[in-house]
Amino acid sequence: MNIFIFIITNNIAPIFFIIFLGSILGKTQNIDIKTLSKINFYLFVPSFIFVSLSETNIDLKLVKVLLFAFLLFLISYLLTFVVGIFRKQNKSINANFMNTMILYNSGNFGVPLIALVFKDSPYLGYAAAIQIMVLMVQNIITYTVGFFNAGLGQLSIKETLKKIISMPSLYAIFLVIVFKYFHINISSFFIWPALVYLRNGLVPIALITLGIQLSMTKFHFSNIDVYLATFMRLCCAPVIAFILIKFMNMDEVMAKTLLISSSVPTAINAVLIAVEFDNEPDFAAQVVITTTLLCSVTLTIVIFLSNIIF
Repeated sequence: MNIFIFIITNNIAPIFFIIFLGSILGKTQNIDIKTLSKINFYLFVPSFIFVSLSETNIDLKLVKVLLFAFLLFLISYLLTFVVGIFRKQNKSINANFMNTMILYNSGNFGVPLIALVFKDSPYLGYAAAIQIMVLMVQNIITYTVGFFNAGLGQLSIKETLKKIISMPSLYAIFLVIVFKYFHINISSFFIWPALVYLRNGLVPIALITLGIQLSMTKFHFSNIDVYLATFMRLCCAPVIAFILIKFMNMDEVMAKTLLISSSVPTAINAVLIAVEFDNEPDFAAQVVITTTLLCSVTLTIVIFLSNIIF
């Protein structure tokens, strides 16, 4: 019950309050959502990635986490692709259908959730490091495969690749790797506080963007694909994660962290990408809202089971 209340009060309620404010703004003001999307992708997101990864100590023993995250992505990708074929989805819907499964909220939702689960444990630091590694993989997937999926629904392969290459987030990851390799402490430079300010602004701006998109969204409650995507993100993903954990012979802390981490709702980035490419943003927004609402129940169950199993 404490976990359920925490998820509602510390994750769901604040998220939906900001989304609500964005929705009011979208209804009362003439705001260009494409401009907001570009501000997110070209300023806030790369700053978030750069600062978060710079503050993370990458340990070699966490390589198993990287392998797990990529395998989870690969299996999820193939599964949604096959389901899309059986559902006879058009290219645009299938692209978003895949993104709503493979892109999950490992950052502003997953990180504080893992911190709560392990708050009284001596393994909190270890669990947090595991979650940051998941976040790093998710960022790479978002700005490569996520963009590629959304682009193919509207653009040619060449145009899609050109769009991906123009994203500063990929260069942010590369710069962090270079700075860490040469032991350069970027936090001593004047630019660091500016990047931190931008990092801190990502979540509210992204949620406001989602709210504005929702204010323009026509909800179709009969859309089976929305419910199917929700089921796959909240129910199928944890099952896949559990199978991988068992096969990879992980320690209890890593196993518990990754199972819970894999059960969080669809990332807001799925909507931002859909808006950026003008590729079924209504569908993506509906899945994000639905998974975020229902995860208060499914996550509570997953956390309860993880305490028993591991």
